[in-house]
Amino acid sequence: MEKTYYSLKEDATNDVADLYIFGDITNYGQWGKDDPDRSAYNIVDELREITASNINVHINSYGGDVFEGLAIYNTLRGSGKHITTICAGCACSAASVVFMAGTERIMPRASMLMIHNAWTVAVGNSDELHKQADDLETITQASVEVYKQAASISEEEIKELMDNETWIKPEQAMEWGFATAIDDEETDGVKQSAFGLIMQKMTSEPVAVLEEKECPGLEESYNALKGSIDKLIGLVEAKETAETEEVPAEEDTNGWKAFFNK
Repeated sequence: MEKTYYSLKEDATNDVADLYIFGDITNYGQWGKDDPDRSAYNIVDELREITASNINVHINSYGGDVFEGLAIYNTLRGSGKHITTICAGCACSAASVVFMAGTERIMPRASMLMIHNAWTVAVGNSDELHKQADDLETITQASVEVYKQAASISEEEIKELMDNETWIKPEQAMEWGFATAIDDEETDGVKQSAFGLIMQKMTSEPVAVLEEKECPGLEESYNALKGSIDKLIGLVEAKETAETEEVPAEEDTNGWKAFFNK
C-alpha cells in the first residue's frame, strides 16, 4: 500500500493544480514513483509534469525534514507558476517553510503557523558535539532566509521567534508578514461583506459629482442601479434570517422525549 503525505491533482480545464500536504514531510522514497514511500523527490518529479499556470498548496502538517521542506519551497518558487499556499490547519516547522512559497499566503481564522530552530539527535565527543551545534545554526539560517523573503520584521526578530518555538496566530502572521490574507469567507452562501463592497463601489462617486459631468440620464441610471442593489441586499438578508430562525420542535407523539428529558 502506498504511503504518502501528499497528493497532487491537476484540473487542466480550469488551469489549476492542487497540492495537498497533509502529514509529516519525510525524506523517504528517494527512488522514484515506484518506491513504496513518497517524499519531496516525488513531489518535485510530479510538479515538473504540471501544465497549469496556478498551483494551490493546501498544508496541514507538523513539518519534518528541513531539507525536504526547502526542496519543496525552492521547487514551488522556481516553477514559474502562480503559487497560493493555504494553511488548512497547521503549518509547523518545515511545513511553515513550504507555506512561505506562496505569492498569496492564506490563513483561515482557525489555523496556526509554528517556527523554530532546527534540531537533531547527536552522539560523539565534545568536538563532534560542538560541530553539530555549529551545523545546526547553519541549517537554521536557511529557514531564516526563507522567512526573511516574506516577513516585515527584522532578522533578529525572526530568530527570537524561532528561539522561542513560537506558535503564530493568523492576526500575528499578517502583522509580521508571514501571511498575506486571513480567510473569513463562509463555505456556503454569499457573505454580507460582499454587498458592502458593492455598495462601496456604488457610492464611491456621489451624485453631485455625476451632475458636474453633464451626462444626461447618468444620475437616473445610477439611482436605478442603486435601488436594484438595495432590493438584492434585502432579499439576501431575508433569506439568511429565515434560515437562522429556530426550527419548531417536533411533536412528542409517543412520549419518548418526555421520558428522556425528565
